[in-house]
Amino acid sequence: QVQVVESGGGSVQAGGSLRLSCITTGYTSRGYSVAWFRQAPGKEREGVGFVYIPYLGDGASGDSIGTTLVDSVKDRFSLSRDTAKNAVYLQMDNMKPEDSGMYYCAAEKYLGGPWDNFHAFQYRGQGTQVTVSS
Repeated sequence: QVQVVESGGGSVQAGGSLRLSCITTGYTSRGYSVAWFRQAPGKEREGVGFVYIPYLGDGASGDSIGTTLVDSVKDRFSLSRDTAKNAVYLQMDNMKPEDSGMYYCAAEKYLGGPWDNFHAFQYRGQGTQVTVSS
């Protein structure tokens, strides 16, 4: 059973930082994709970043590869991976009010199309709220 759980949201002032965590469990025999999405009130959900977690064999997963961040955040956000914790982190620095929204993590084994399609991911977390005040 695959589970995806996000955490780390909160409220910060503009210019501040937050680190979101995405813990993915249940993928024991294959590589998989992990992506972060966000949705602000009244706006469509958008992709923020993507990584691919390769399978190394013997039940072990490797470091992330193919890291991608959208242009609006690539100079301020970063993605990292903790293999021991099955975690992917979204580090958000120099945050802006327009970064506010619900952030979702999603995972998928067989991503056959663009990574920024939320509905292409079978497993999704419940979301974590991020609020940036000016």
